Amino acid sequence: MLWIVTKDKQSLINVKEVTVKGKKIHGIIGSASLDEWSKDLGKYESHERALEILNEIVRKIEENDGISVTFTMPEN
Repeated sequence: MLWIVTKDKQSLINVKEVTVKGKKIHGIIGSASLDEWSKDLGKYESHERALEILNEIVRKIEENDGISVTFTMPEN
């Protein structure tokens, strides 16, 4: 289970998938059914920075040996 605190620190979201689209990082929430929707987790200065943050999320998941992982989106 992956929990992400959004960049604006206004939401804690349980995401199924994290996607980079341009400068934005989106979290896919819900199942693979019609109830699936996405939420912006953060917008950054470049596509490259968004990809760096995605890699930080991957490292956090790999480092954690528990059932649940929490990641806070960086300010910049």
